[in-house]
Amino acid sequence: MSKVSIPEEVILSKIYEIRGQKVMLDRDLAELYEVETRVLKQSVRRNMKRFPEDFMFEMDKEEFENWRSQNVTSNEDRKGLRYAPFCFTEQGLTMLSCVLNSDRAIEMNIRIVRTFTKMREMLLTHKDILSELEKIRKETGSNSKDIELIFKYLKQLEAVKQQELDQKNREAIGYKRKNEE
Repeated sequence: MSKVSIPEEVILSKIYEIRGQKVMLDRDLAELYEVETRVLKQSVRRNMKRFPEDFMFEMDKEEFENWRSQNVTSNEDRKGLRYAPFCFTEQGLTMLSCVLNSDRAIEMNIRIVRTFTKMREMLLTHKDILSELEKIRKETGSNSKDIELIFKYLKQLEAVKQQELDQKNREAIGYKRKNEE
């Protein structure tokens, strides 16, 4: 079995959010699996029982037009998008590896699922950090006047210390006694 050497960034760039779900499109998956899009779609259609709505859905006309206007820039890309694509969720991707039983599809699927898992872990980490920051903000929010008061006293103390230091270091004026010289 050959190792798939596609960078994670390439996979991440092919993950879209549609209907509030992270999905990958049939044409991108076909490219990664090195099969034609029509072959991939044909395999899915033959096995529709394996793909409930939460595993795979087809973009409706409005979603398709909106997605095309936002994501497709060249005319050459538009030619490959005459029909609304199938959108596969993470579970749908796993099921897709059962339908497309090539070594390449299996290897690529493992990479994609690992990328989805890593993405989910990163989101959870960011949520934890945001939660902690919000907790700190709430705790210090009620103490902000106390903190301001502490800083005010520290500044006053610093001013007094500076005044004492200036007083100590200033040049004395007046008569000098003989023993002071």
